This record gives sequence, C-alpha cells and structure tokens, in this order.
Amino acid sequence: MATAIVMPKQGNTVENVIIVGWKKQVGDSVAVDDVLCEVETDKATLEVPSTVAGTLLATLFAAGDEVPVMAPVAWIGEAGESVGGASAGGPAAAPAPAVGTAGVSPRARALAERSAIDVGELTGSGPGGRVIERDVLAAVQPKLTPVARAMVAEGGFAVPTQGSGPGGRVTSRDLRKETAPAAPAAPAAPAAPAAPDVQVIPVRGVRKVIAERMLHSLQTTAQLSLHGAADARALQVLRARFKASPEAMGLRGVTLNDLVLWAVARTLPAHPALNALFIGGEIHQHRHVQLGVAVDTPRGLMVPVVRQAEQRTLRQLSVEAKRLAAACLESKITPDELVGGTFTVTNLGALGIESFTPVLNAPQVAILGVASIQLRPVEADGGVQFVPHIGLSLTINHQVIDGAPAARFLQALSQAIGSIDLLLAG
Repeated sequence: MATAIVMPKQGNTVENVIIVGWKKQVGDSVAVDDVLCEVETDKATLEVPSTVAGTLLATLFAAGDEVPVMAPVAWIGEAGESVGGASAGGPAAAPAPAVGTAGVSPRARALAERSAIDVGELTGSGPGGRVIERDVLAAVQPKLTPVARAMVAEGGFAVPTQGSGPGGRVTSRDLRKETAPAAPAAPAAPAAPAAPDVQVIPVRGVRKVIAERMLHSLQTTAQLSLHGAADARALQVLRARFKASPEAMGLRGVTLNDLVLWAVARTLPAHPALNALFIGGEIHQHRHVQLGVAVDTPRGLMVPVVRQAEQRTLRQLSVEAKRLAAACLESKITPDELVGGTFTVTNLGALGIESFTPVLNAPQVAILGVASIQLRPVEADGGVQFVPHIGLSLTINHQVIDGAPAARFLQALSQAIGSIDLLLAG
C-alpha cells in the first residue's frame, strides 16, 4: 500500500516552505533516508528525506511551489501502483471536494475576488484538493500579459473581464487599484521586447524575508547610531600570539572578530538595557546574552545565534561562531539556530569599511557594527602618535534606549577591547 510523504516541520516558526528542486523523479527507487527534495524556508535550505522505501509514484508539487508543513508532497509504494486515481506515470490527483470556505486558501480566495474568478469552477491542486493561489493564477493567466500577471500576483489590483490587448488580453494599463474607480482603458502600446541581458530574479525565500525585515525595522523603530573606536593594539598582539601558539592549544583559529564577540558578550551583562527586545510595547531584558552573528552568504544575510555567549570561553565562542557560519554557508543551518537572538554583531571590517550604520535586527533594541582597523592620531608624551583603532558603530532603538546609556555601553566596550588581554586574564 502506498505511503504519503508529508512535508516535515522545520522548526517551531516555519509554516510554509518553497520546493527548490526534486532529487528523485517519478519512477525512481527510493530507500529510507534518501533525499527526495530540497526546500527553502524563510531562513535556510533544507533536505527532505524519505521515511519509507519503495518507488516514487507521484509528486504533488513542482519546483517553486509553496507548500505548508505537514502537507503531503509525494507518494511512495510499489511500482505501477495507483495513487489517488493516478498511476505512477504522473502526479496524483486527489479527489476535489466541493469548494467552500474550508476548501479555499485565504490567498486564493482574495486573488479570486480581485480577478472575478468563480472558485466553485476550479479544481484544487493543494493538499486534499484544496484550491490554492496557483489554481486561481492558472485560471487568470490566459488573459493576462506577463507584466499584468506579476502585478496581480502582488495584490491590490482588480482584473477586468476584457482587456485592451490582442484577443482581449489584459495588460498592465488595464489594471486599476482596487480602491480607485475603474476607468476606460487606453489602447495599449506595443510592449517592448525584454532586453536579453536583463535577469529577472524573484524575491522570495531568504531574500524576501531580509527585504521585509529591513523595511519593517526602519519603519517601526526610531534608530539612532553612535560611532566610536577602540585601541586595537592589544587585539593585534593577541591575534599574532594565537596564530603562533601550539596547535594543541586550539587557539590558532581565533580571529579578531572572535575577540570582539567575546568582549561584547562579557560587557553586555552590565548593560541590560541593550541586551533586550521591544515587543508589543514591552521591554524584555534578558539575563543571558544570546549573541546574533551576521553571516554573509550567497543566499543573503543570515544571523545565527550563539547561545549564552557570556558563559563561554573565548575558544568555545570561536568554535561555535565558526560552526554556525559554516552551516549558513553550506545551507545546513536549522531554523531554530536562527531565532532567539538578543543582540547582534555585524562585521564589515574585512571589506575595508571604516564606519557604517547597521540596521536593527528587530525586535532587538541594539546592534553593533564592527569596521576596519585604521591608524588614528593620539596625543601621548607631549606629542602625537598614530595608533591603530578598530571602528565601532552602535545602532539603538531610541524609543526604549536613551543616548547616554548607549554611549556608556560603547565606552565600556571600547575599554574592554583596548584591554582585551586584561579582560581575558580576569
């Protein structure tokens, strides 16, 4: 008897995933734990293994489809076995129930209303025959130009029953915002052919989440940045000594960034106002430092979290930060490793940036930007010396943190970094 393969839960916060691609095709033999497909959450790319052995009889979604967790995505059984009215030669089509409120997804219903589509006439392709957004788009697409189709998918536009394009196709000029009264459409000018050197990249997955969060952060918080610098001589001396240390000590891999992270983790507990979240009009100050570390990946910015960073030794923090960064780069990070941060550090120093204004990782109330090491003039012994300093930029949510407490933290951190050798000894 065939077995349905369901999309497993991907952490506690993930409700939907996007199928990146299928690793097995219909008709292929499958063993337990074989990877069936890769999926992308709003945080990471993950593999979906098979829970049974047999032949892949049918796949219920295509690459690029959005799938709710715990929904059936494939059937595995004996070769040639029928599944849901379909044989192993193609996707299984579950009997479609009568379409009602429970049989239509909210996004599909909203799109159908905007597009003057009767959902009662549609056959659902979602789990259990549910009508989902792609079913409505399929009904709308034949009468929409590509540009108009993209605008409708974004929402906010009403689709007329007849367009001004060839054969009555609806063009972008025919679309009207739903809040505005419909006006007669002007004749559409011939659309210019798309330039062959233009690559259209859908904004989805991690990139979509980054875009939404950055915009939301700037729109909902009062962000103020303070810029300072710390004497970097002790950092540089320690880094040189670590590189030259015996391999058995495990310190050769400790970087300047690790030293800064460790100084942040040890300084924050004395400044609880900055190790906090602002949620629903309440300030949630945390006793432990759940340290977010920004990682640049080909899929976009990711911020894994080093748990209870203030309790870790320098070596432990260095190892964990590198493990998390590698998991991000290899798309093996888990969703739970990307949530729960209370303070974030982002470092652009390796790229030669002298100063920048980091954007808050809301609902966190503070984020530290680390810049490059530059020579700065310092008065000493009646003269001027050029001393290496590392740039530090602190952005705070001014709704809940005043400038003075933020400045005191930045001052304390600068002193800790400048005396990092003494901090380690203590």
